[in-house]
Amino acid sequence: MTALKAAPQDAAVSIQQLTKRFDGGSPVLDRLNLAIAPGEFVALLGHSGSGKSTLLRTLAGLDPVTEGIVTRPQRVSVVFQESRLLPWKKVWKNIVLGQEDAGTRQRAEVVLEEVGLSHRTNAWPATLSGGEAQRAALARALVREPAFLMLDEPFAALDALTRLKMQQLVADLWKKHGCAVFLVTHDVDEALLLADRAVVLEQGQIRVDLPIPLSRPRKHSDGDLEALRTTLLNALGVHGA
Repeated sequence: MTALKAAPQDAAVSIQQLTKRFDGGSPVLDRLNLAIAPGEFVALLGHSGSGKSTLLRTLAGLDPVTEGIVTRPQRVSVVFQESRLLPWKKVWKNIVLGQEDAGTRQRAEVVLEEVGLSHRTNAWPATLSGGEAQRAALARALVREPAFLMLDEPFAALDALTRLKMQQLVADLWKKHGCAVFLVTHDVDEALLLADRAVVLEQGQIRVDLPIPLSRPRKHSDGDLEALRTTLLNALGVHGA
């Protein structure tokens, strides 16, 4: 049985026995099972080639479901590693791309205020810094009021200080909007700071599904994170760090 189903707005994301192969080769995802509750923040870790991007593309509807069942909310948004802003449209028009009704400008201004870009509403994308471009990408995702927000290493190209600011912004926006979030990252500390659970993918299967039952806000220096950090590092094959 194969399907990509649109669930009701408040339904959890559910992945059952998902298998993905390319050109008849070995499975990139191998009978994968995963559930994400409404409003839950889940971080996905794994080495390159473990299947992270394939799983995200499948959840986003960019790759078809050929083996297994995937259920997700109807309203989904994705923020990729690159902002993917159209250079010939001003920032606010990028935010509401594909929306044509009379309220589009107002909706763009509301979400640009949320991400701290109200002063760049009429700017051209080429004039934005890397952090500003990713804030605009977040605004474009949030203007659609998603029940499920996917983030594909959105801070990978940012400097360390901007990355920390973006992590806090995502945490604040998640708390405000209450959508389920699925963050693909290579950064163990990022997963521990932001997520309710950290999932480690290895050869297309979940090796570790680790709850992070700590209050927020969290800091890198929190002693309670150390044991969780060690568990994730060990699962990723990093020992003695």
